[in-house]
Amino acid sequence: EVQLQASGGGSVQLGGSLRLSCVVDGFIYDDYAIGWFRQAPGKEREGVSSIRSSDGDVSYANSVKGRFTISPISSDNAKKTVYLQMDSLKPEDTAVYYCTAVTGVHYWGQGTLVTVSS
Repeated sequence: EVQLQASGGGSVQLGGSLRLSCVVDGFIYDDYAIGWFRQAPGKEREGVSSIRSSDGDVSYANSVKGRFTISPISSDNAKKTVYLQMDSLKPEDTAVYYCTAVTGVHYWGQGTLVTVSS
Protein backbone atom coordinates (compact mmCIF):
# COMPACT_ATOMS: atom_id res chain seq x y z
CA GLU A 1 0.00 0.00 0.00
CA VAL A 2 1.33 3.39 -1.01
CA GLN A 3 1.24 6.00 1.72
CA LEU A 4 2.17 9.66 1.49
CA GLN A 5 2.94 11.83 4.47
CA ALA A 6 3.23 15.58 4.11
CA SER A 7 4.50 17.83 6.87
CA GLY A 8 6.14 21.16 7.52
CA GLY A 9 3.28 23.58 7.10
CA GLY A 10 2.74 26.46 9.46
CA SER A 11 2.18 30.17 9.80
CA VAL A 12 4.76 32.72 8.69
CA GLN A 13 4.85 36.38 7.84
CA LEU A 14 5.39 37.94 4.43
CA GLY A 15 8.89 37.13 3.22
CA GLY A 16 9.29 34.15 5.50
CA SER A 17 10.32 30.61 4.65
CA LEU A 18 9.04 27.11 5.22
CA ARG A 19 10.21 23.67 4.16
CA LEU A 20 7.64 21.03 3.38
CA SER A 21 8.46 17.34 3.51
CA CYS A 22 6.83 14.55 1.55
CA VAL A 23 7.54 10.94 2.44
CA VAL A 24 6.19 8.32 0.07
CA ASP A 25 6.26 4.81 1.47
CA GLY A 26 5.49 1.51 -0.18
CA PHE A 27 6.48 2.94 -3.56
CA ILE A 28 8.25 0.38 -5.71
CA TYR A 29 7.92 1.96 -9.14
CA ASP A 30 10.90 2.91 -11.28
CA ASP A 31 9.45 5.74 -13.32
CA TYR A 32 7.40 8.27 -11.44
CA ALA A 33 7.10 11.88 -10.39
CA ILE A 34 6.66 13.35 -6.93
CA GLY A 35 5.39 16.83 -6.41
CA TRP A 36 3.13 19.30 -4.74
CA PHE A 37 -0.26 20.77 -5.46
CA ARG A 38 -1.98 23.44 -3.43
CA GLN A 39 -5.52 24.62 -2.92
CA ALA A 40 -6.36 28.03 -1.57
CA PRO A 41 -9.79 28.78 -0.06
CA GLY A 42 -12.37 29.15 -2.80
CA LYS A 43 -9.91 28.24 -5.55
CA GLU A 44 -9.15 25.18 -7.61
CA ARG A 45 -6.25 22.92 -6.82
CA GLU A 46 -3.13 23.90 -8.77
CA GLY A 47 0.20 22.29 -9.43
CA VAL A 48 3.13 23.88 -7.63
CA SER A 49 6.21 21.82 -8.39
CA SER A 50 7.28 18.32 -9.31
CA ILE A 51 10.37 16.24 -9.96
CA ARG A 52 10.70 13.24 -12.23
CA SER A 53 12.59 10.17 -11.11
CA SER A 54 13.94 9.17 -14.52
CA ASP A 55 16.02 12.26 -15.18
CA GLY A 56 15.54 14.60 -12.23
CA ASP A 57 13.66 17.05 -14.40
CA VAL A 58 11.82 19.61 -12.28
CA SER A 59 8.91 21.91 -12.99
CA TYR A 60 7.44 24.91 -11.20
CA ALA A 61 4.30 26.94 -11.48
CA ASN A 62 5.07 30.43 -12.80
CA SER A 63 3.79 31.92 -9.57
CA VAL A 64 6.50 30.21 -7.50
CA LYS A 65 9.49 30.20 -9.87
CA GLY A 66 12.54 31.69 -8.23
CA ARG A 67 11.05 31.36 -4.76
CA PHE A 68 10.37 27.64 -4.32
CA THR A 69 12.89 24.85 -4.76
CA ILE A 70 12.09 21.16 -4.91
CA SER A 71 14.80 18.80 -3.73
CA PRO A 72 16.15 15.75 -5.52
CA ILE A 73 14.36 12.52 -4.64
CA SER A 74 15.94 10.72 -1.73
CA SER A 75 15.32 7.01 -2.10
CA ASP A 76 15.61 4.28 0.53
CA ASN A 77 14.13 1.16 -1.03
CA ALA A 78 10.39 1.71 -1.12
CA LYS A 79 10.55 5.00 0.77
CA LYS A 80 11.03 8.23 -1.18
CA THR A 81 11.46 11.67 0.34
CA VAL A 82 11.15 15.04 -1.35
CA TYR A 83 11.35 18.51 0.17
CA LEU A 84 9.89 21.78 -1.03
CA GLN A 85 11.82 24.81 0.18
CA MET A 86 9.57 27.84 0.07
CA ASP A 87 11.23 31.25 0.40
CA SER A 88 9.98 34.81 0.03
CA LEU A 89 6.49 33.65 0.90
CA LYS A 90 3.55 35.84 0.01
CA PRO A 91 -0.01 35.93 1.35
CA GLU A 92 -1.16 34.46 -1.97
CA ASP A 93 0.84 31.34 -1.16
CA THR A 94 -1.62 30.61 1.63
CA ALA A 95 -3.16 27.23 0.87
CA VAL A 96 -3.33 23.61 1.82
CA TYR A 97 -0.36 21.90 0.17
CA TYR A 98 -0.74 18.31 -0.99
CA CYS A 99 2.02 15.88 -1.71
CA THR A 100 1.48 13.68 -4.77
CA ALA A 101 3.16 10.74 -6.44
CA VAL A 102 2.35 9.78 -10.01
CA THR A 103 3.12 6.66 -11.97
CA GLY A 104 0.14 6.11 -14.19
CA VAL A 105 -1.87 6.20 -10.99
CA HIS A 106 -2.06 9.41 -9.03
CA TYR A 107 -1.50 9.01 -5.31
CA TRP A 108 -2.35 11.77 -2.85
CA GLY A 109 -1.29 12.49 0.69
CA GLN A 110 -3.11 14.52 3.25
CA GLY A 111 -2.57 18.24 3.07
CA THR A 112 -0.49 20.51 5.20
CA LEU A 113 -1.65 24.07 5.78
CA VAL A 114 0.56 27.01 4.94
CA THR A 115 -0.57 30.44 6.09
CA VAL A 116 1.30 33.60 5.14
CA SER A 117 0.25 36.84 6.78
CA SER A 118 1.06 40.35 5.75
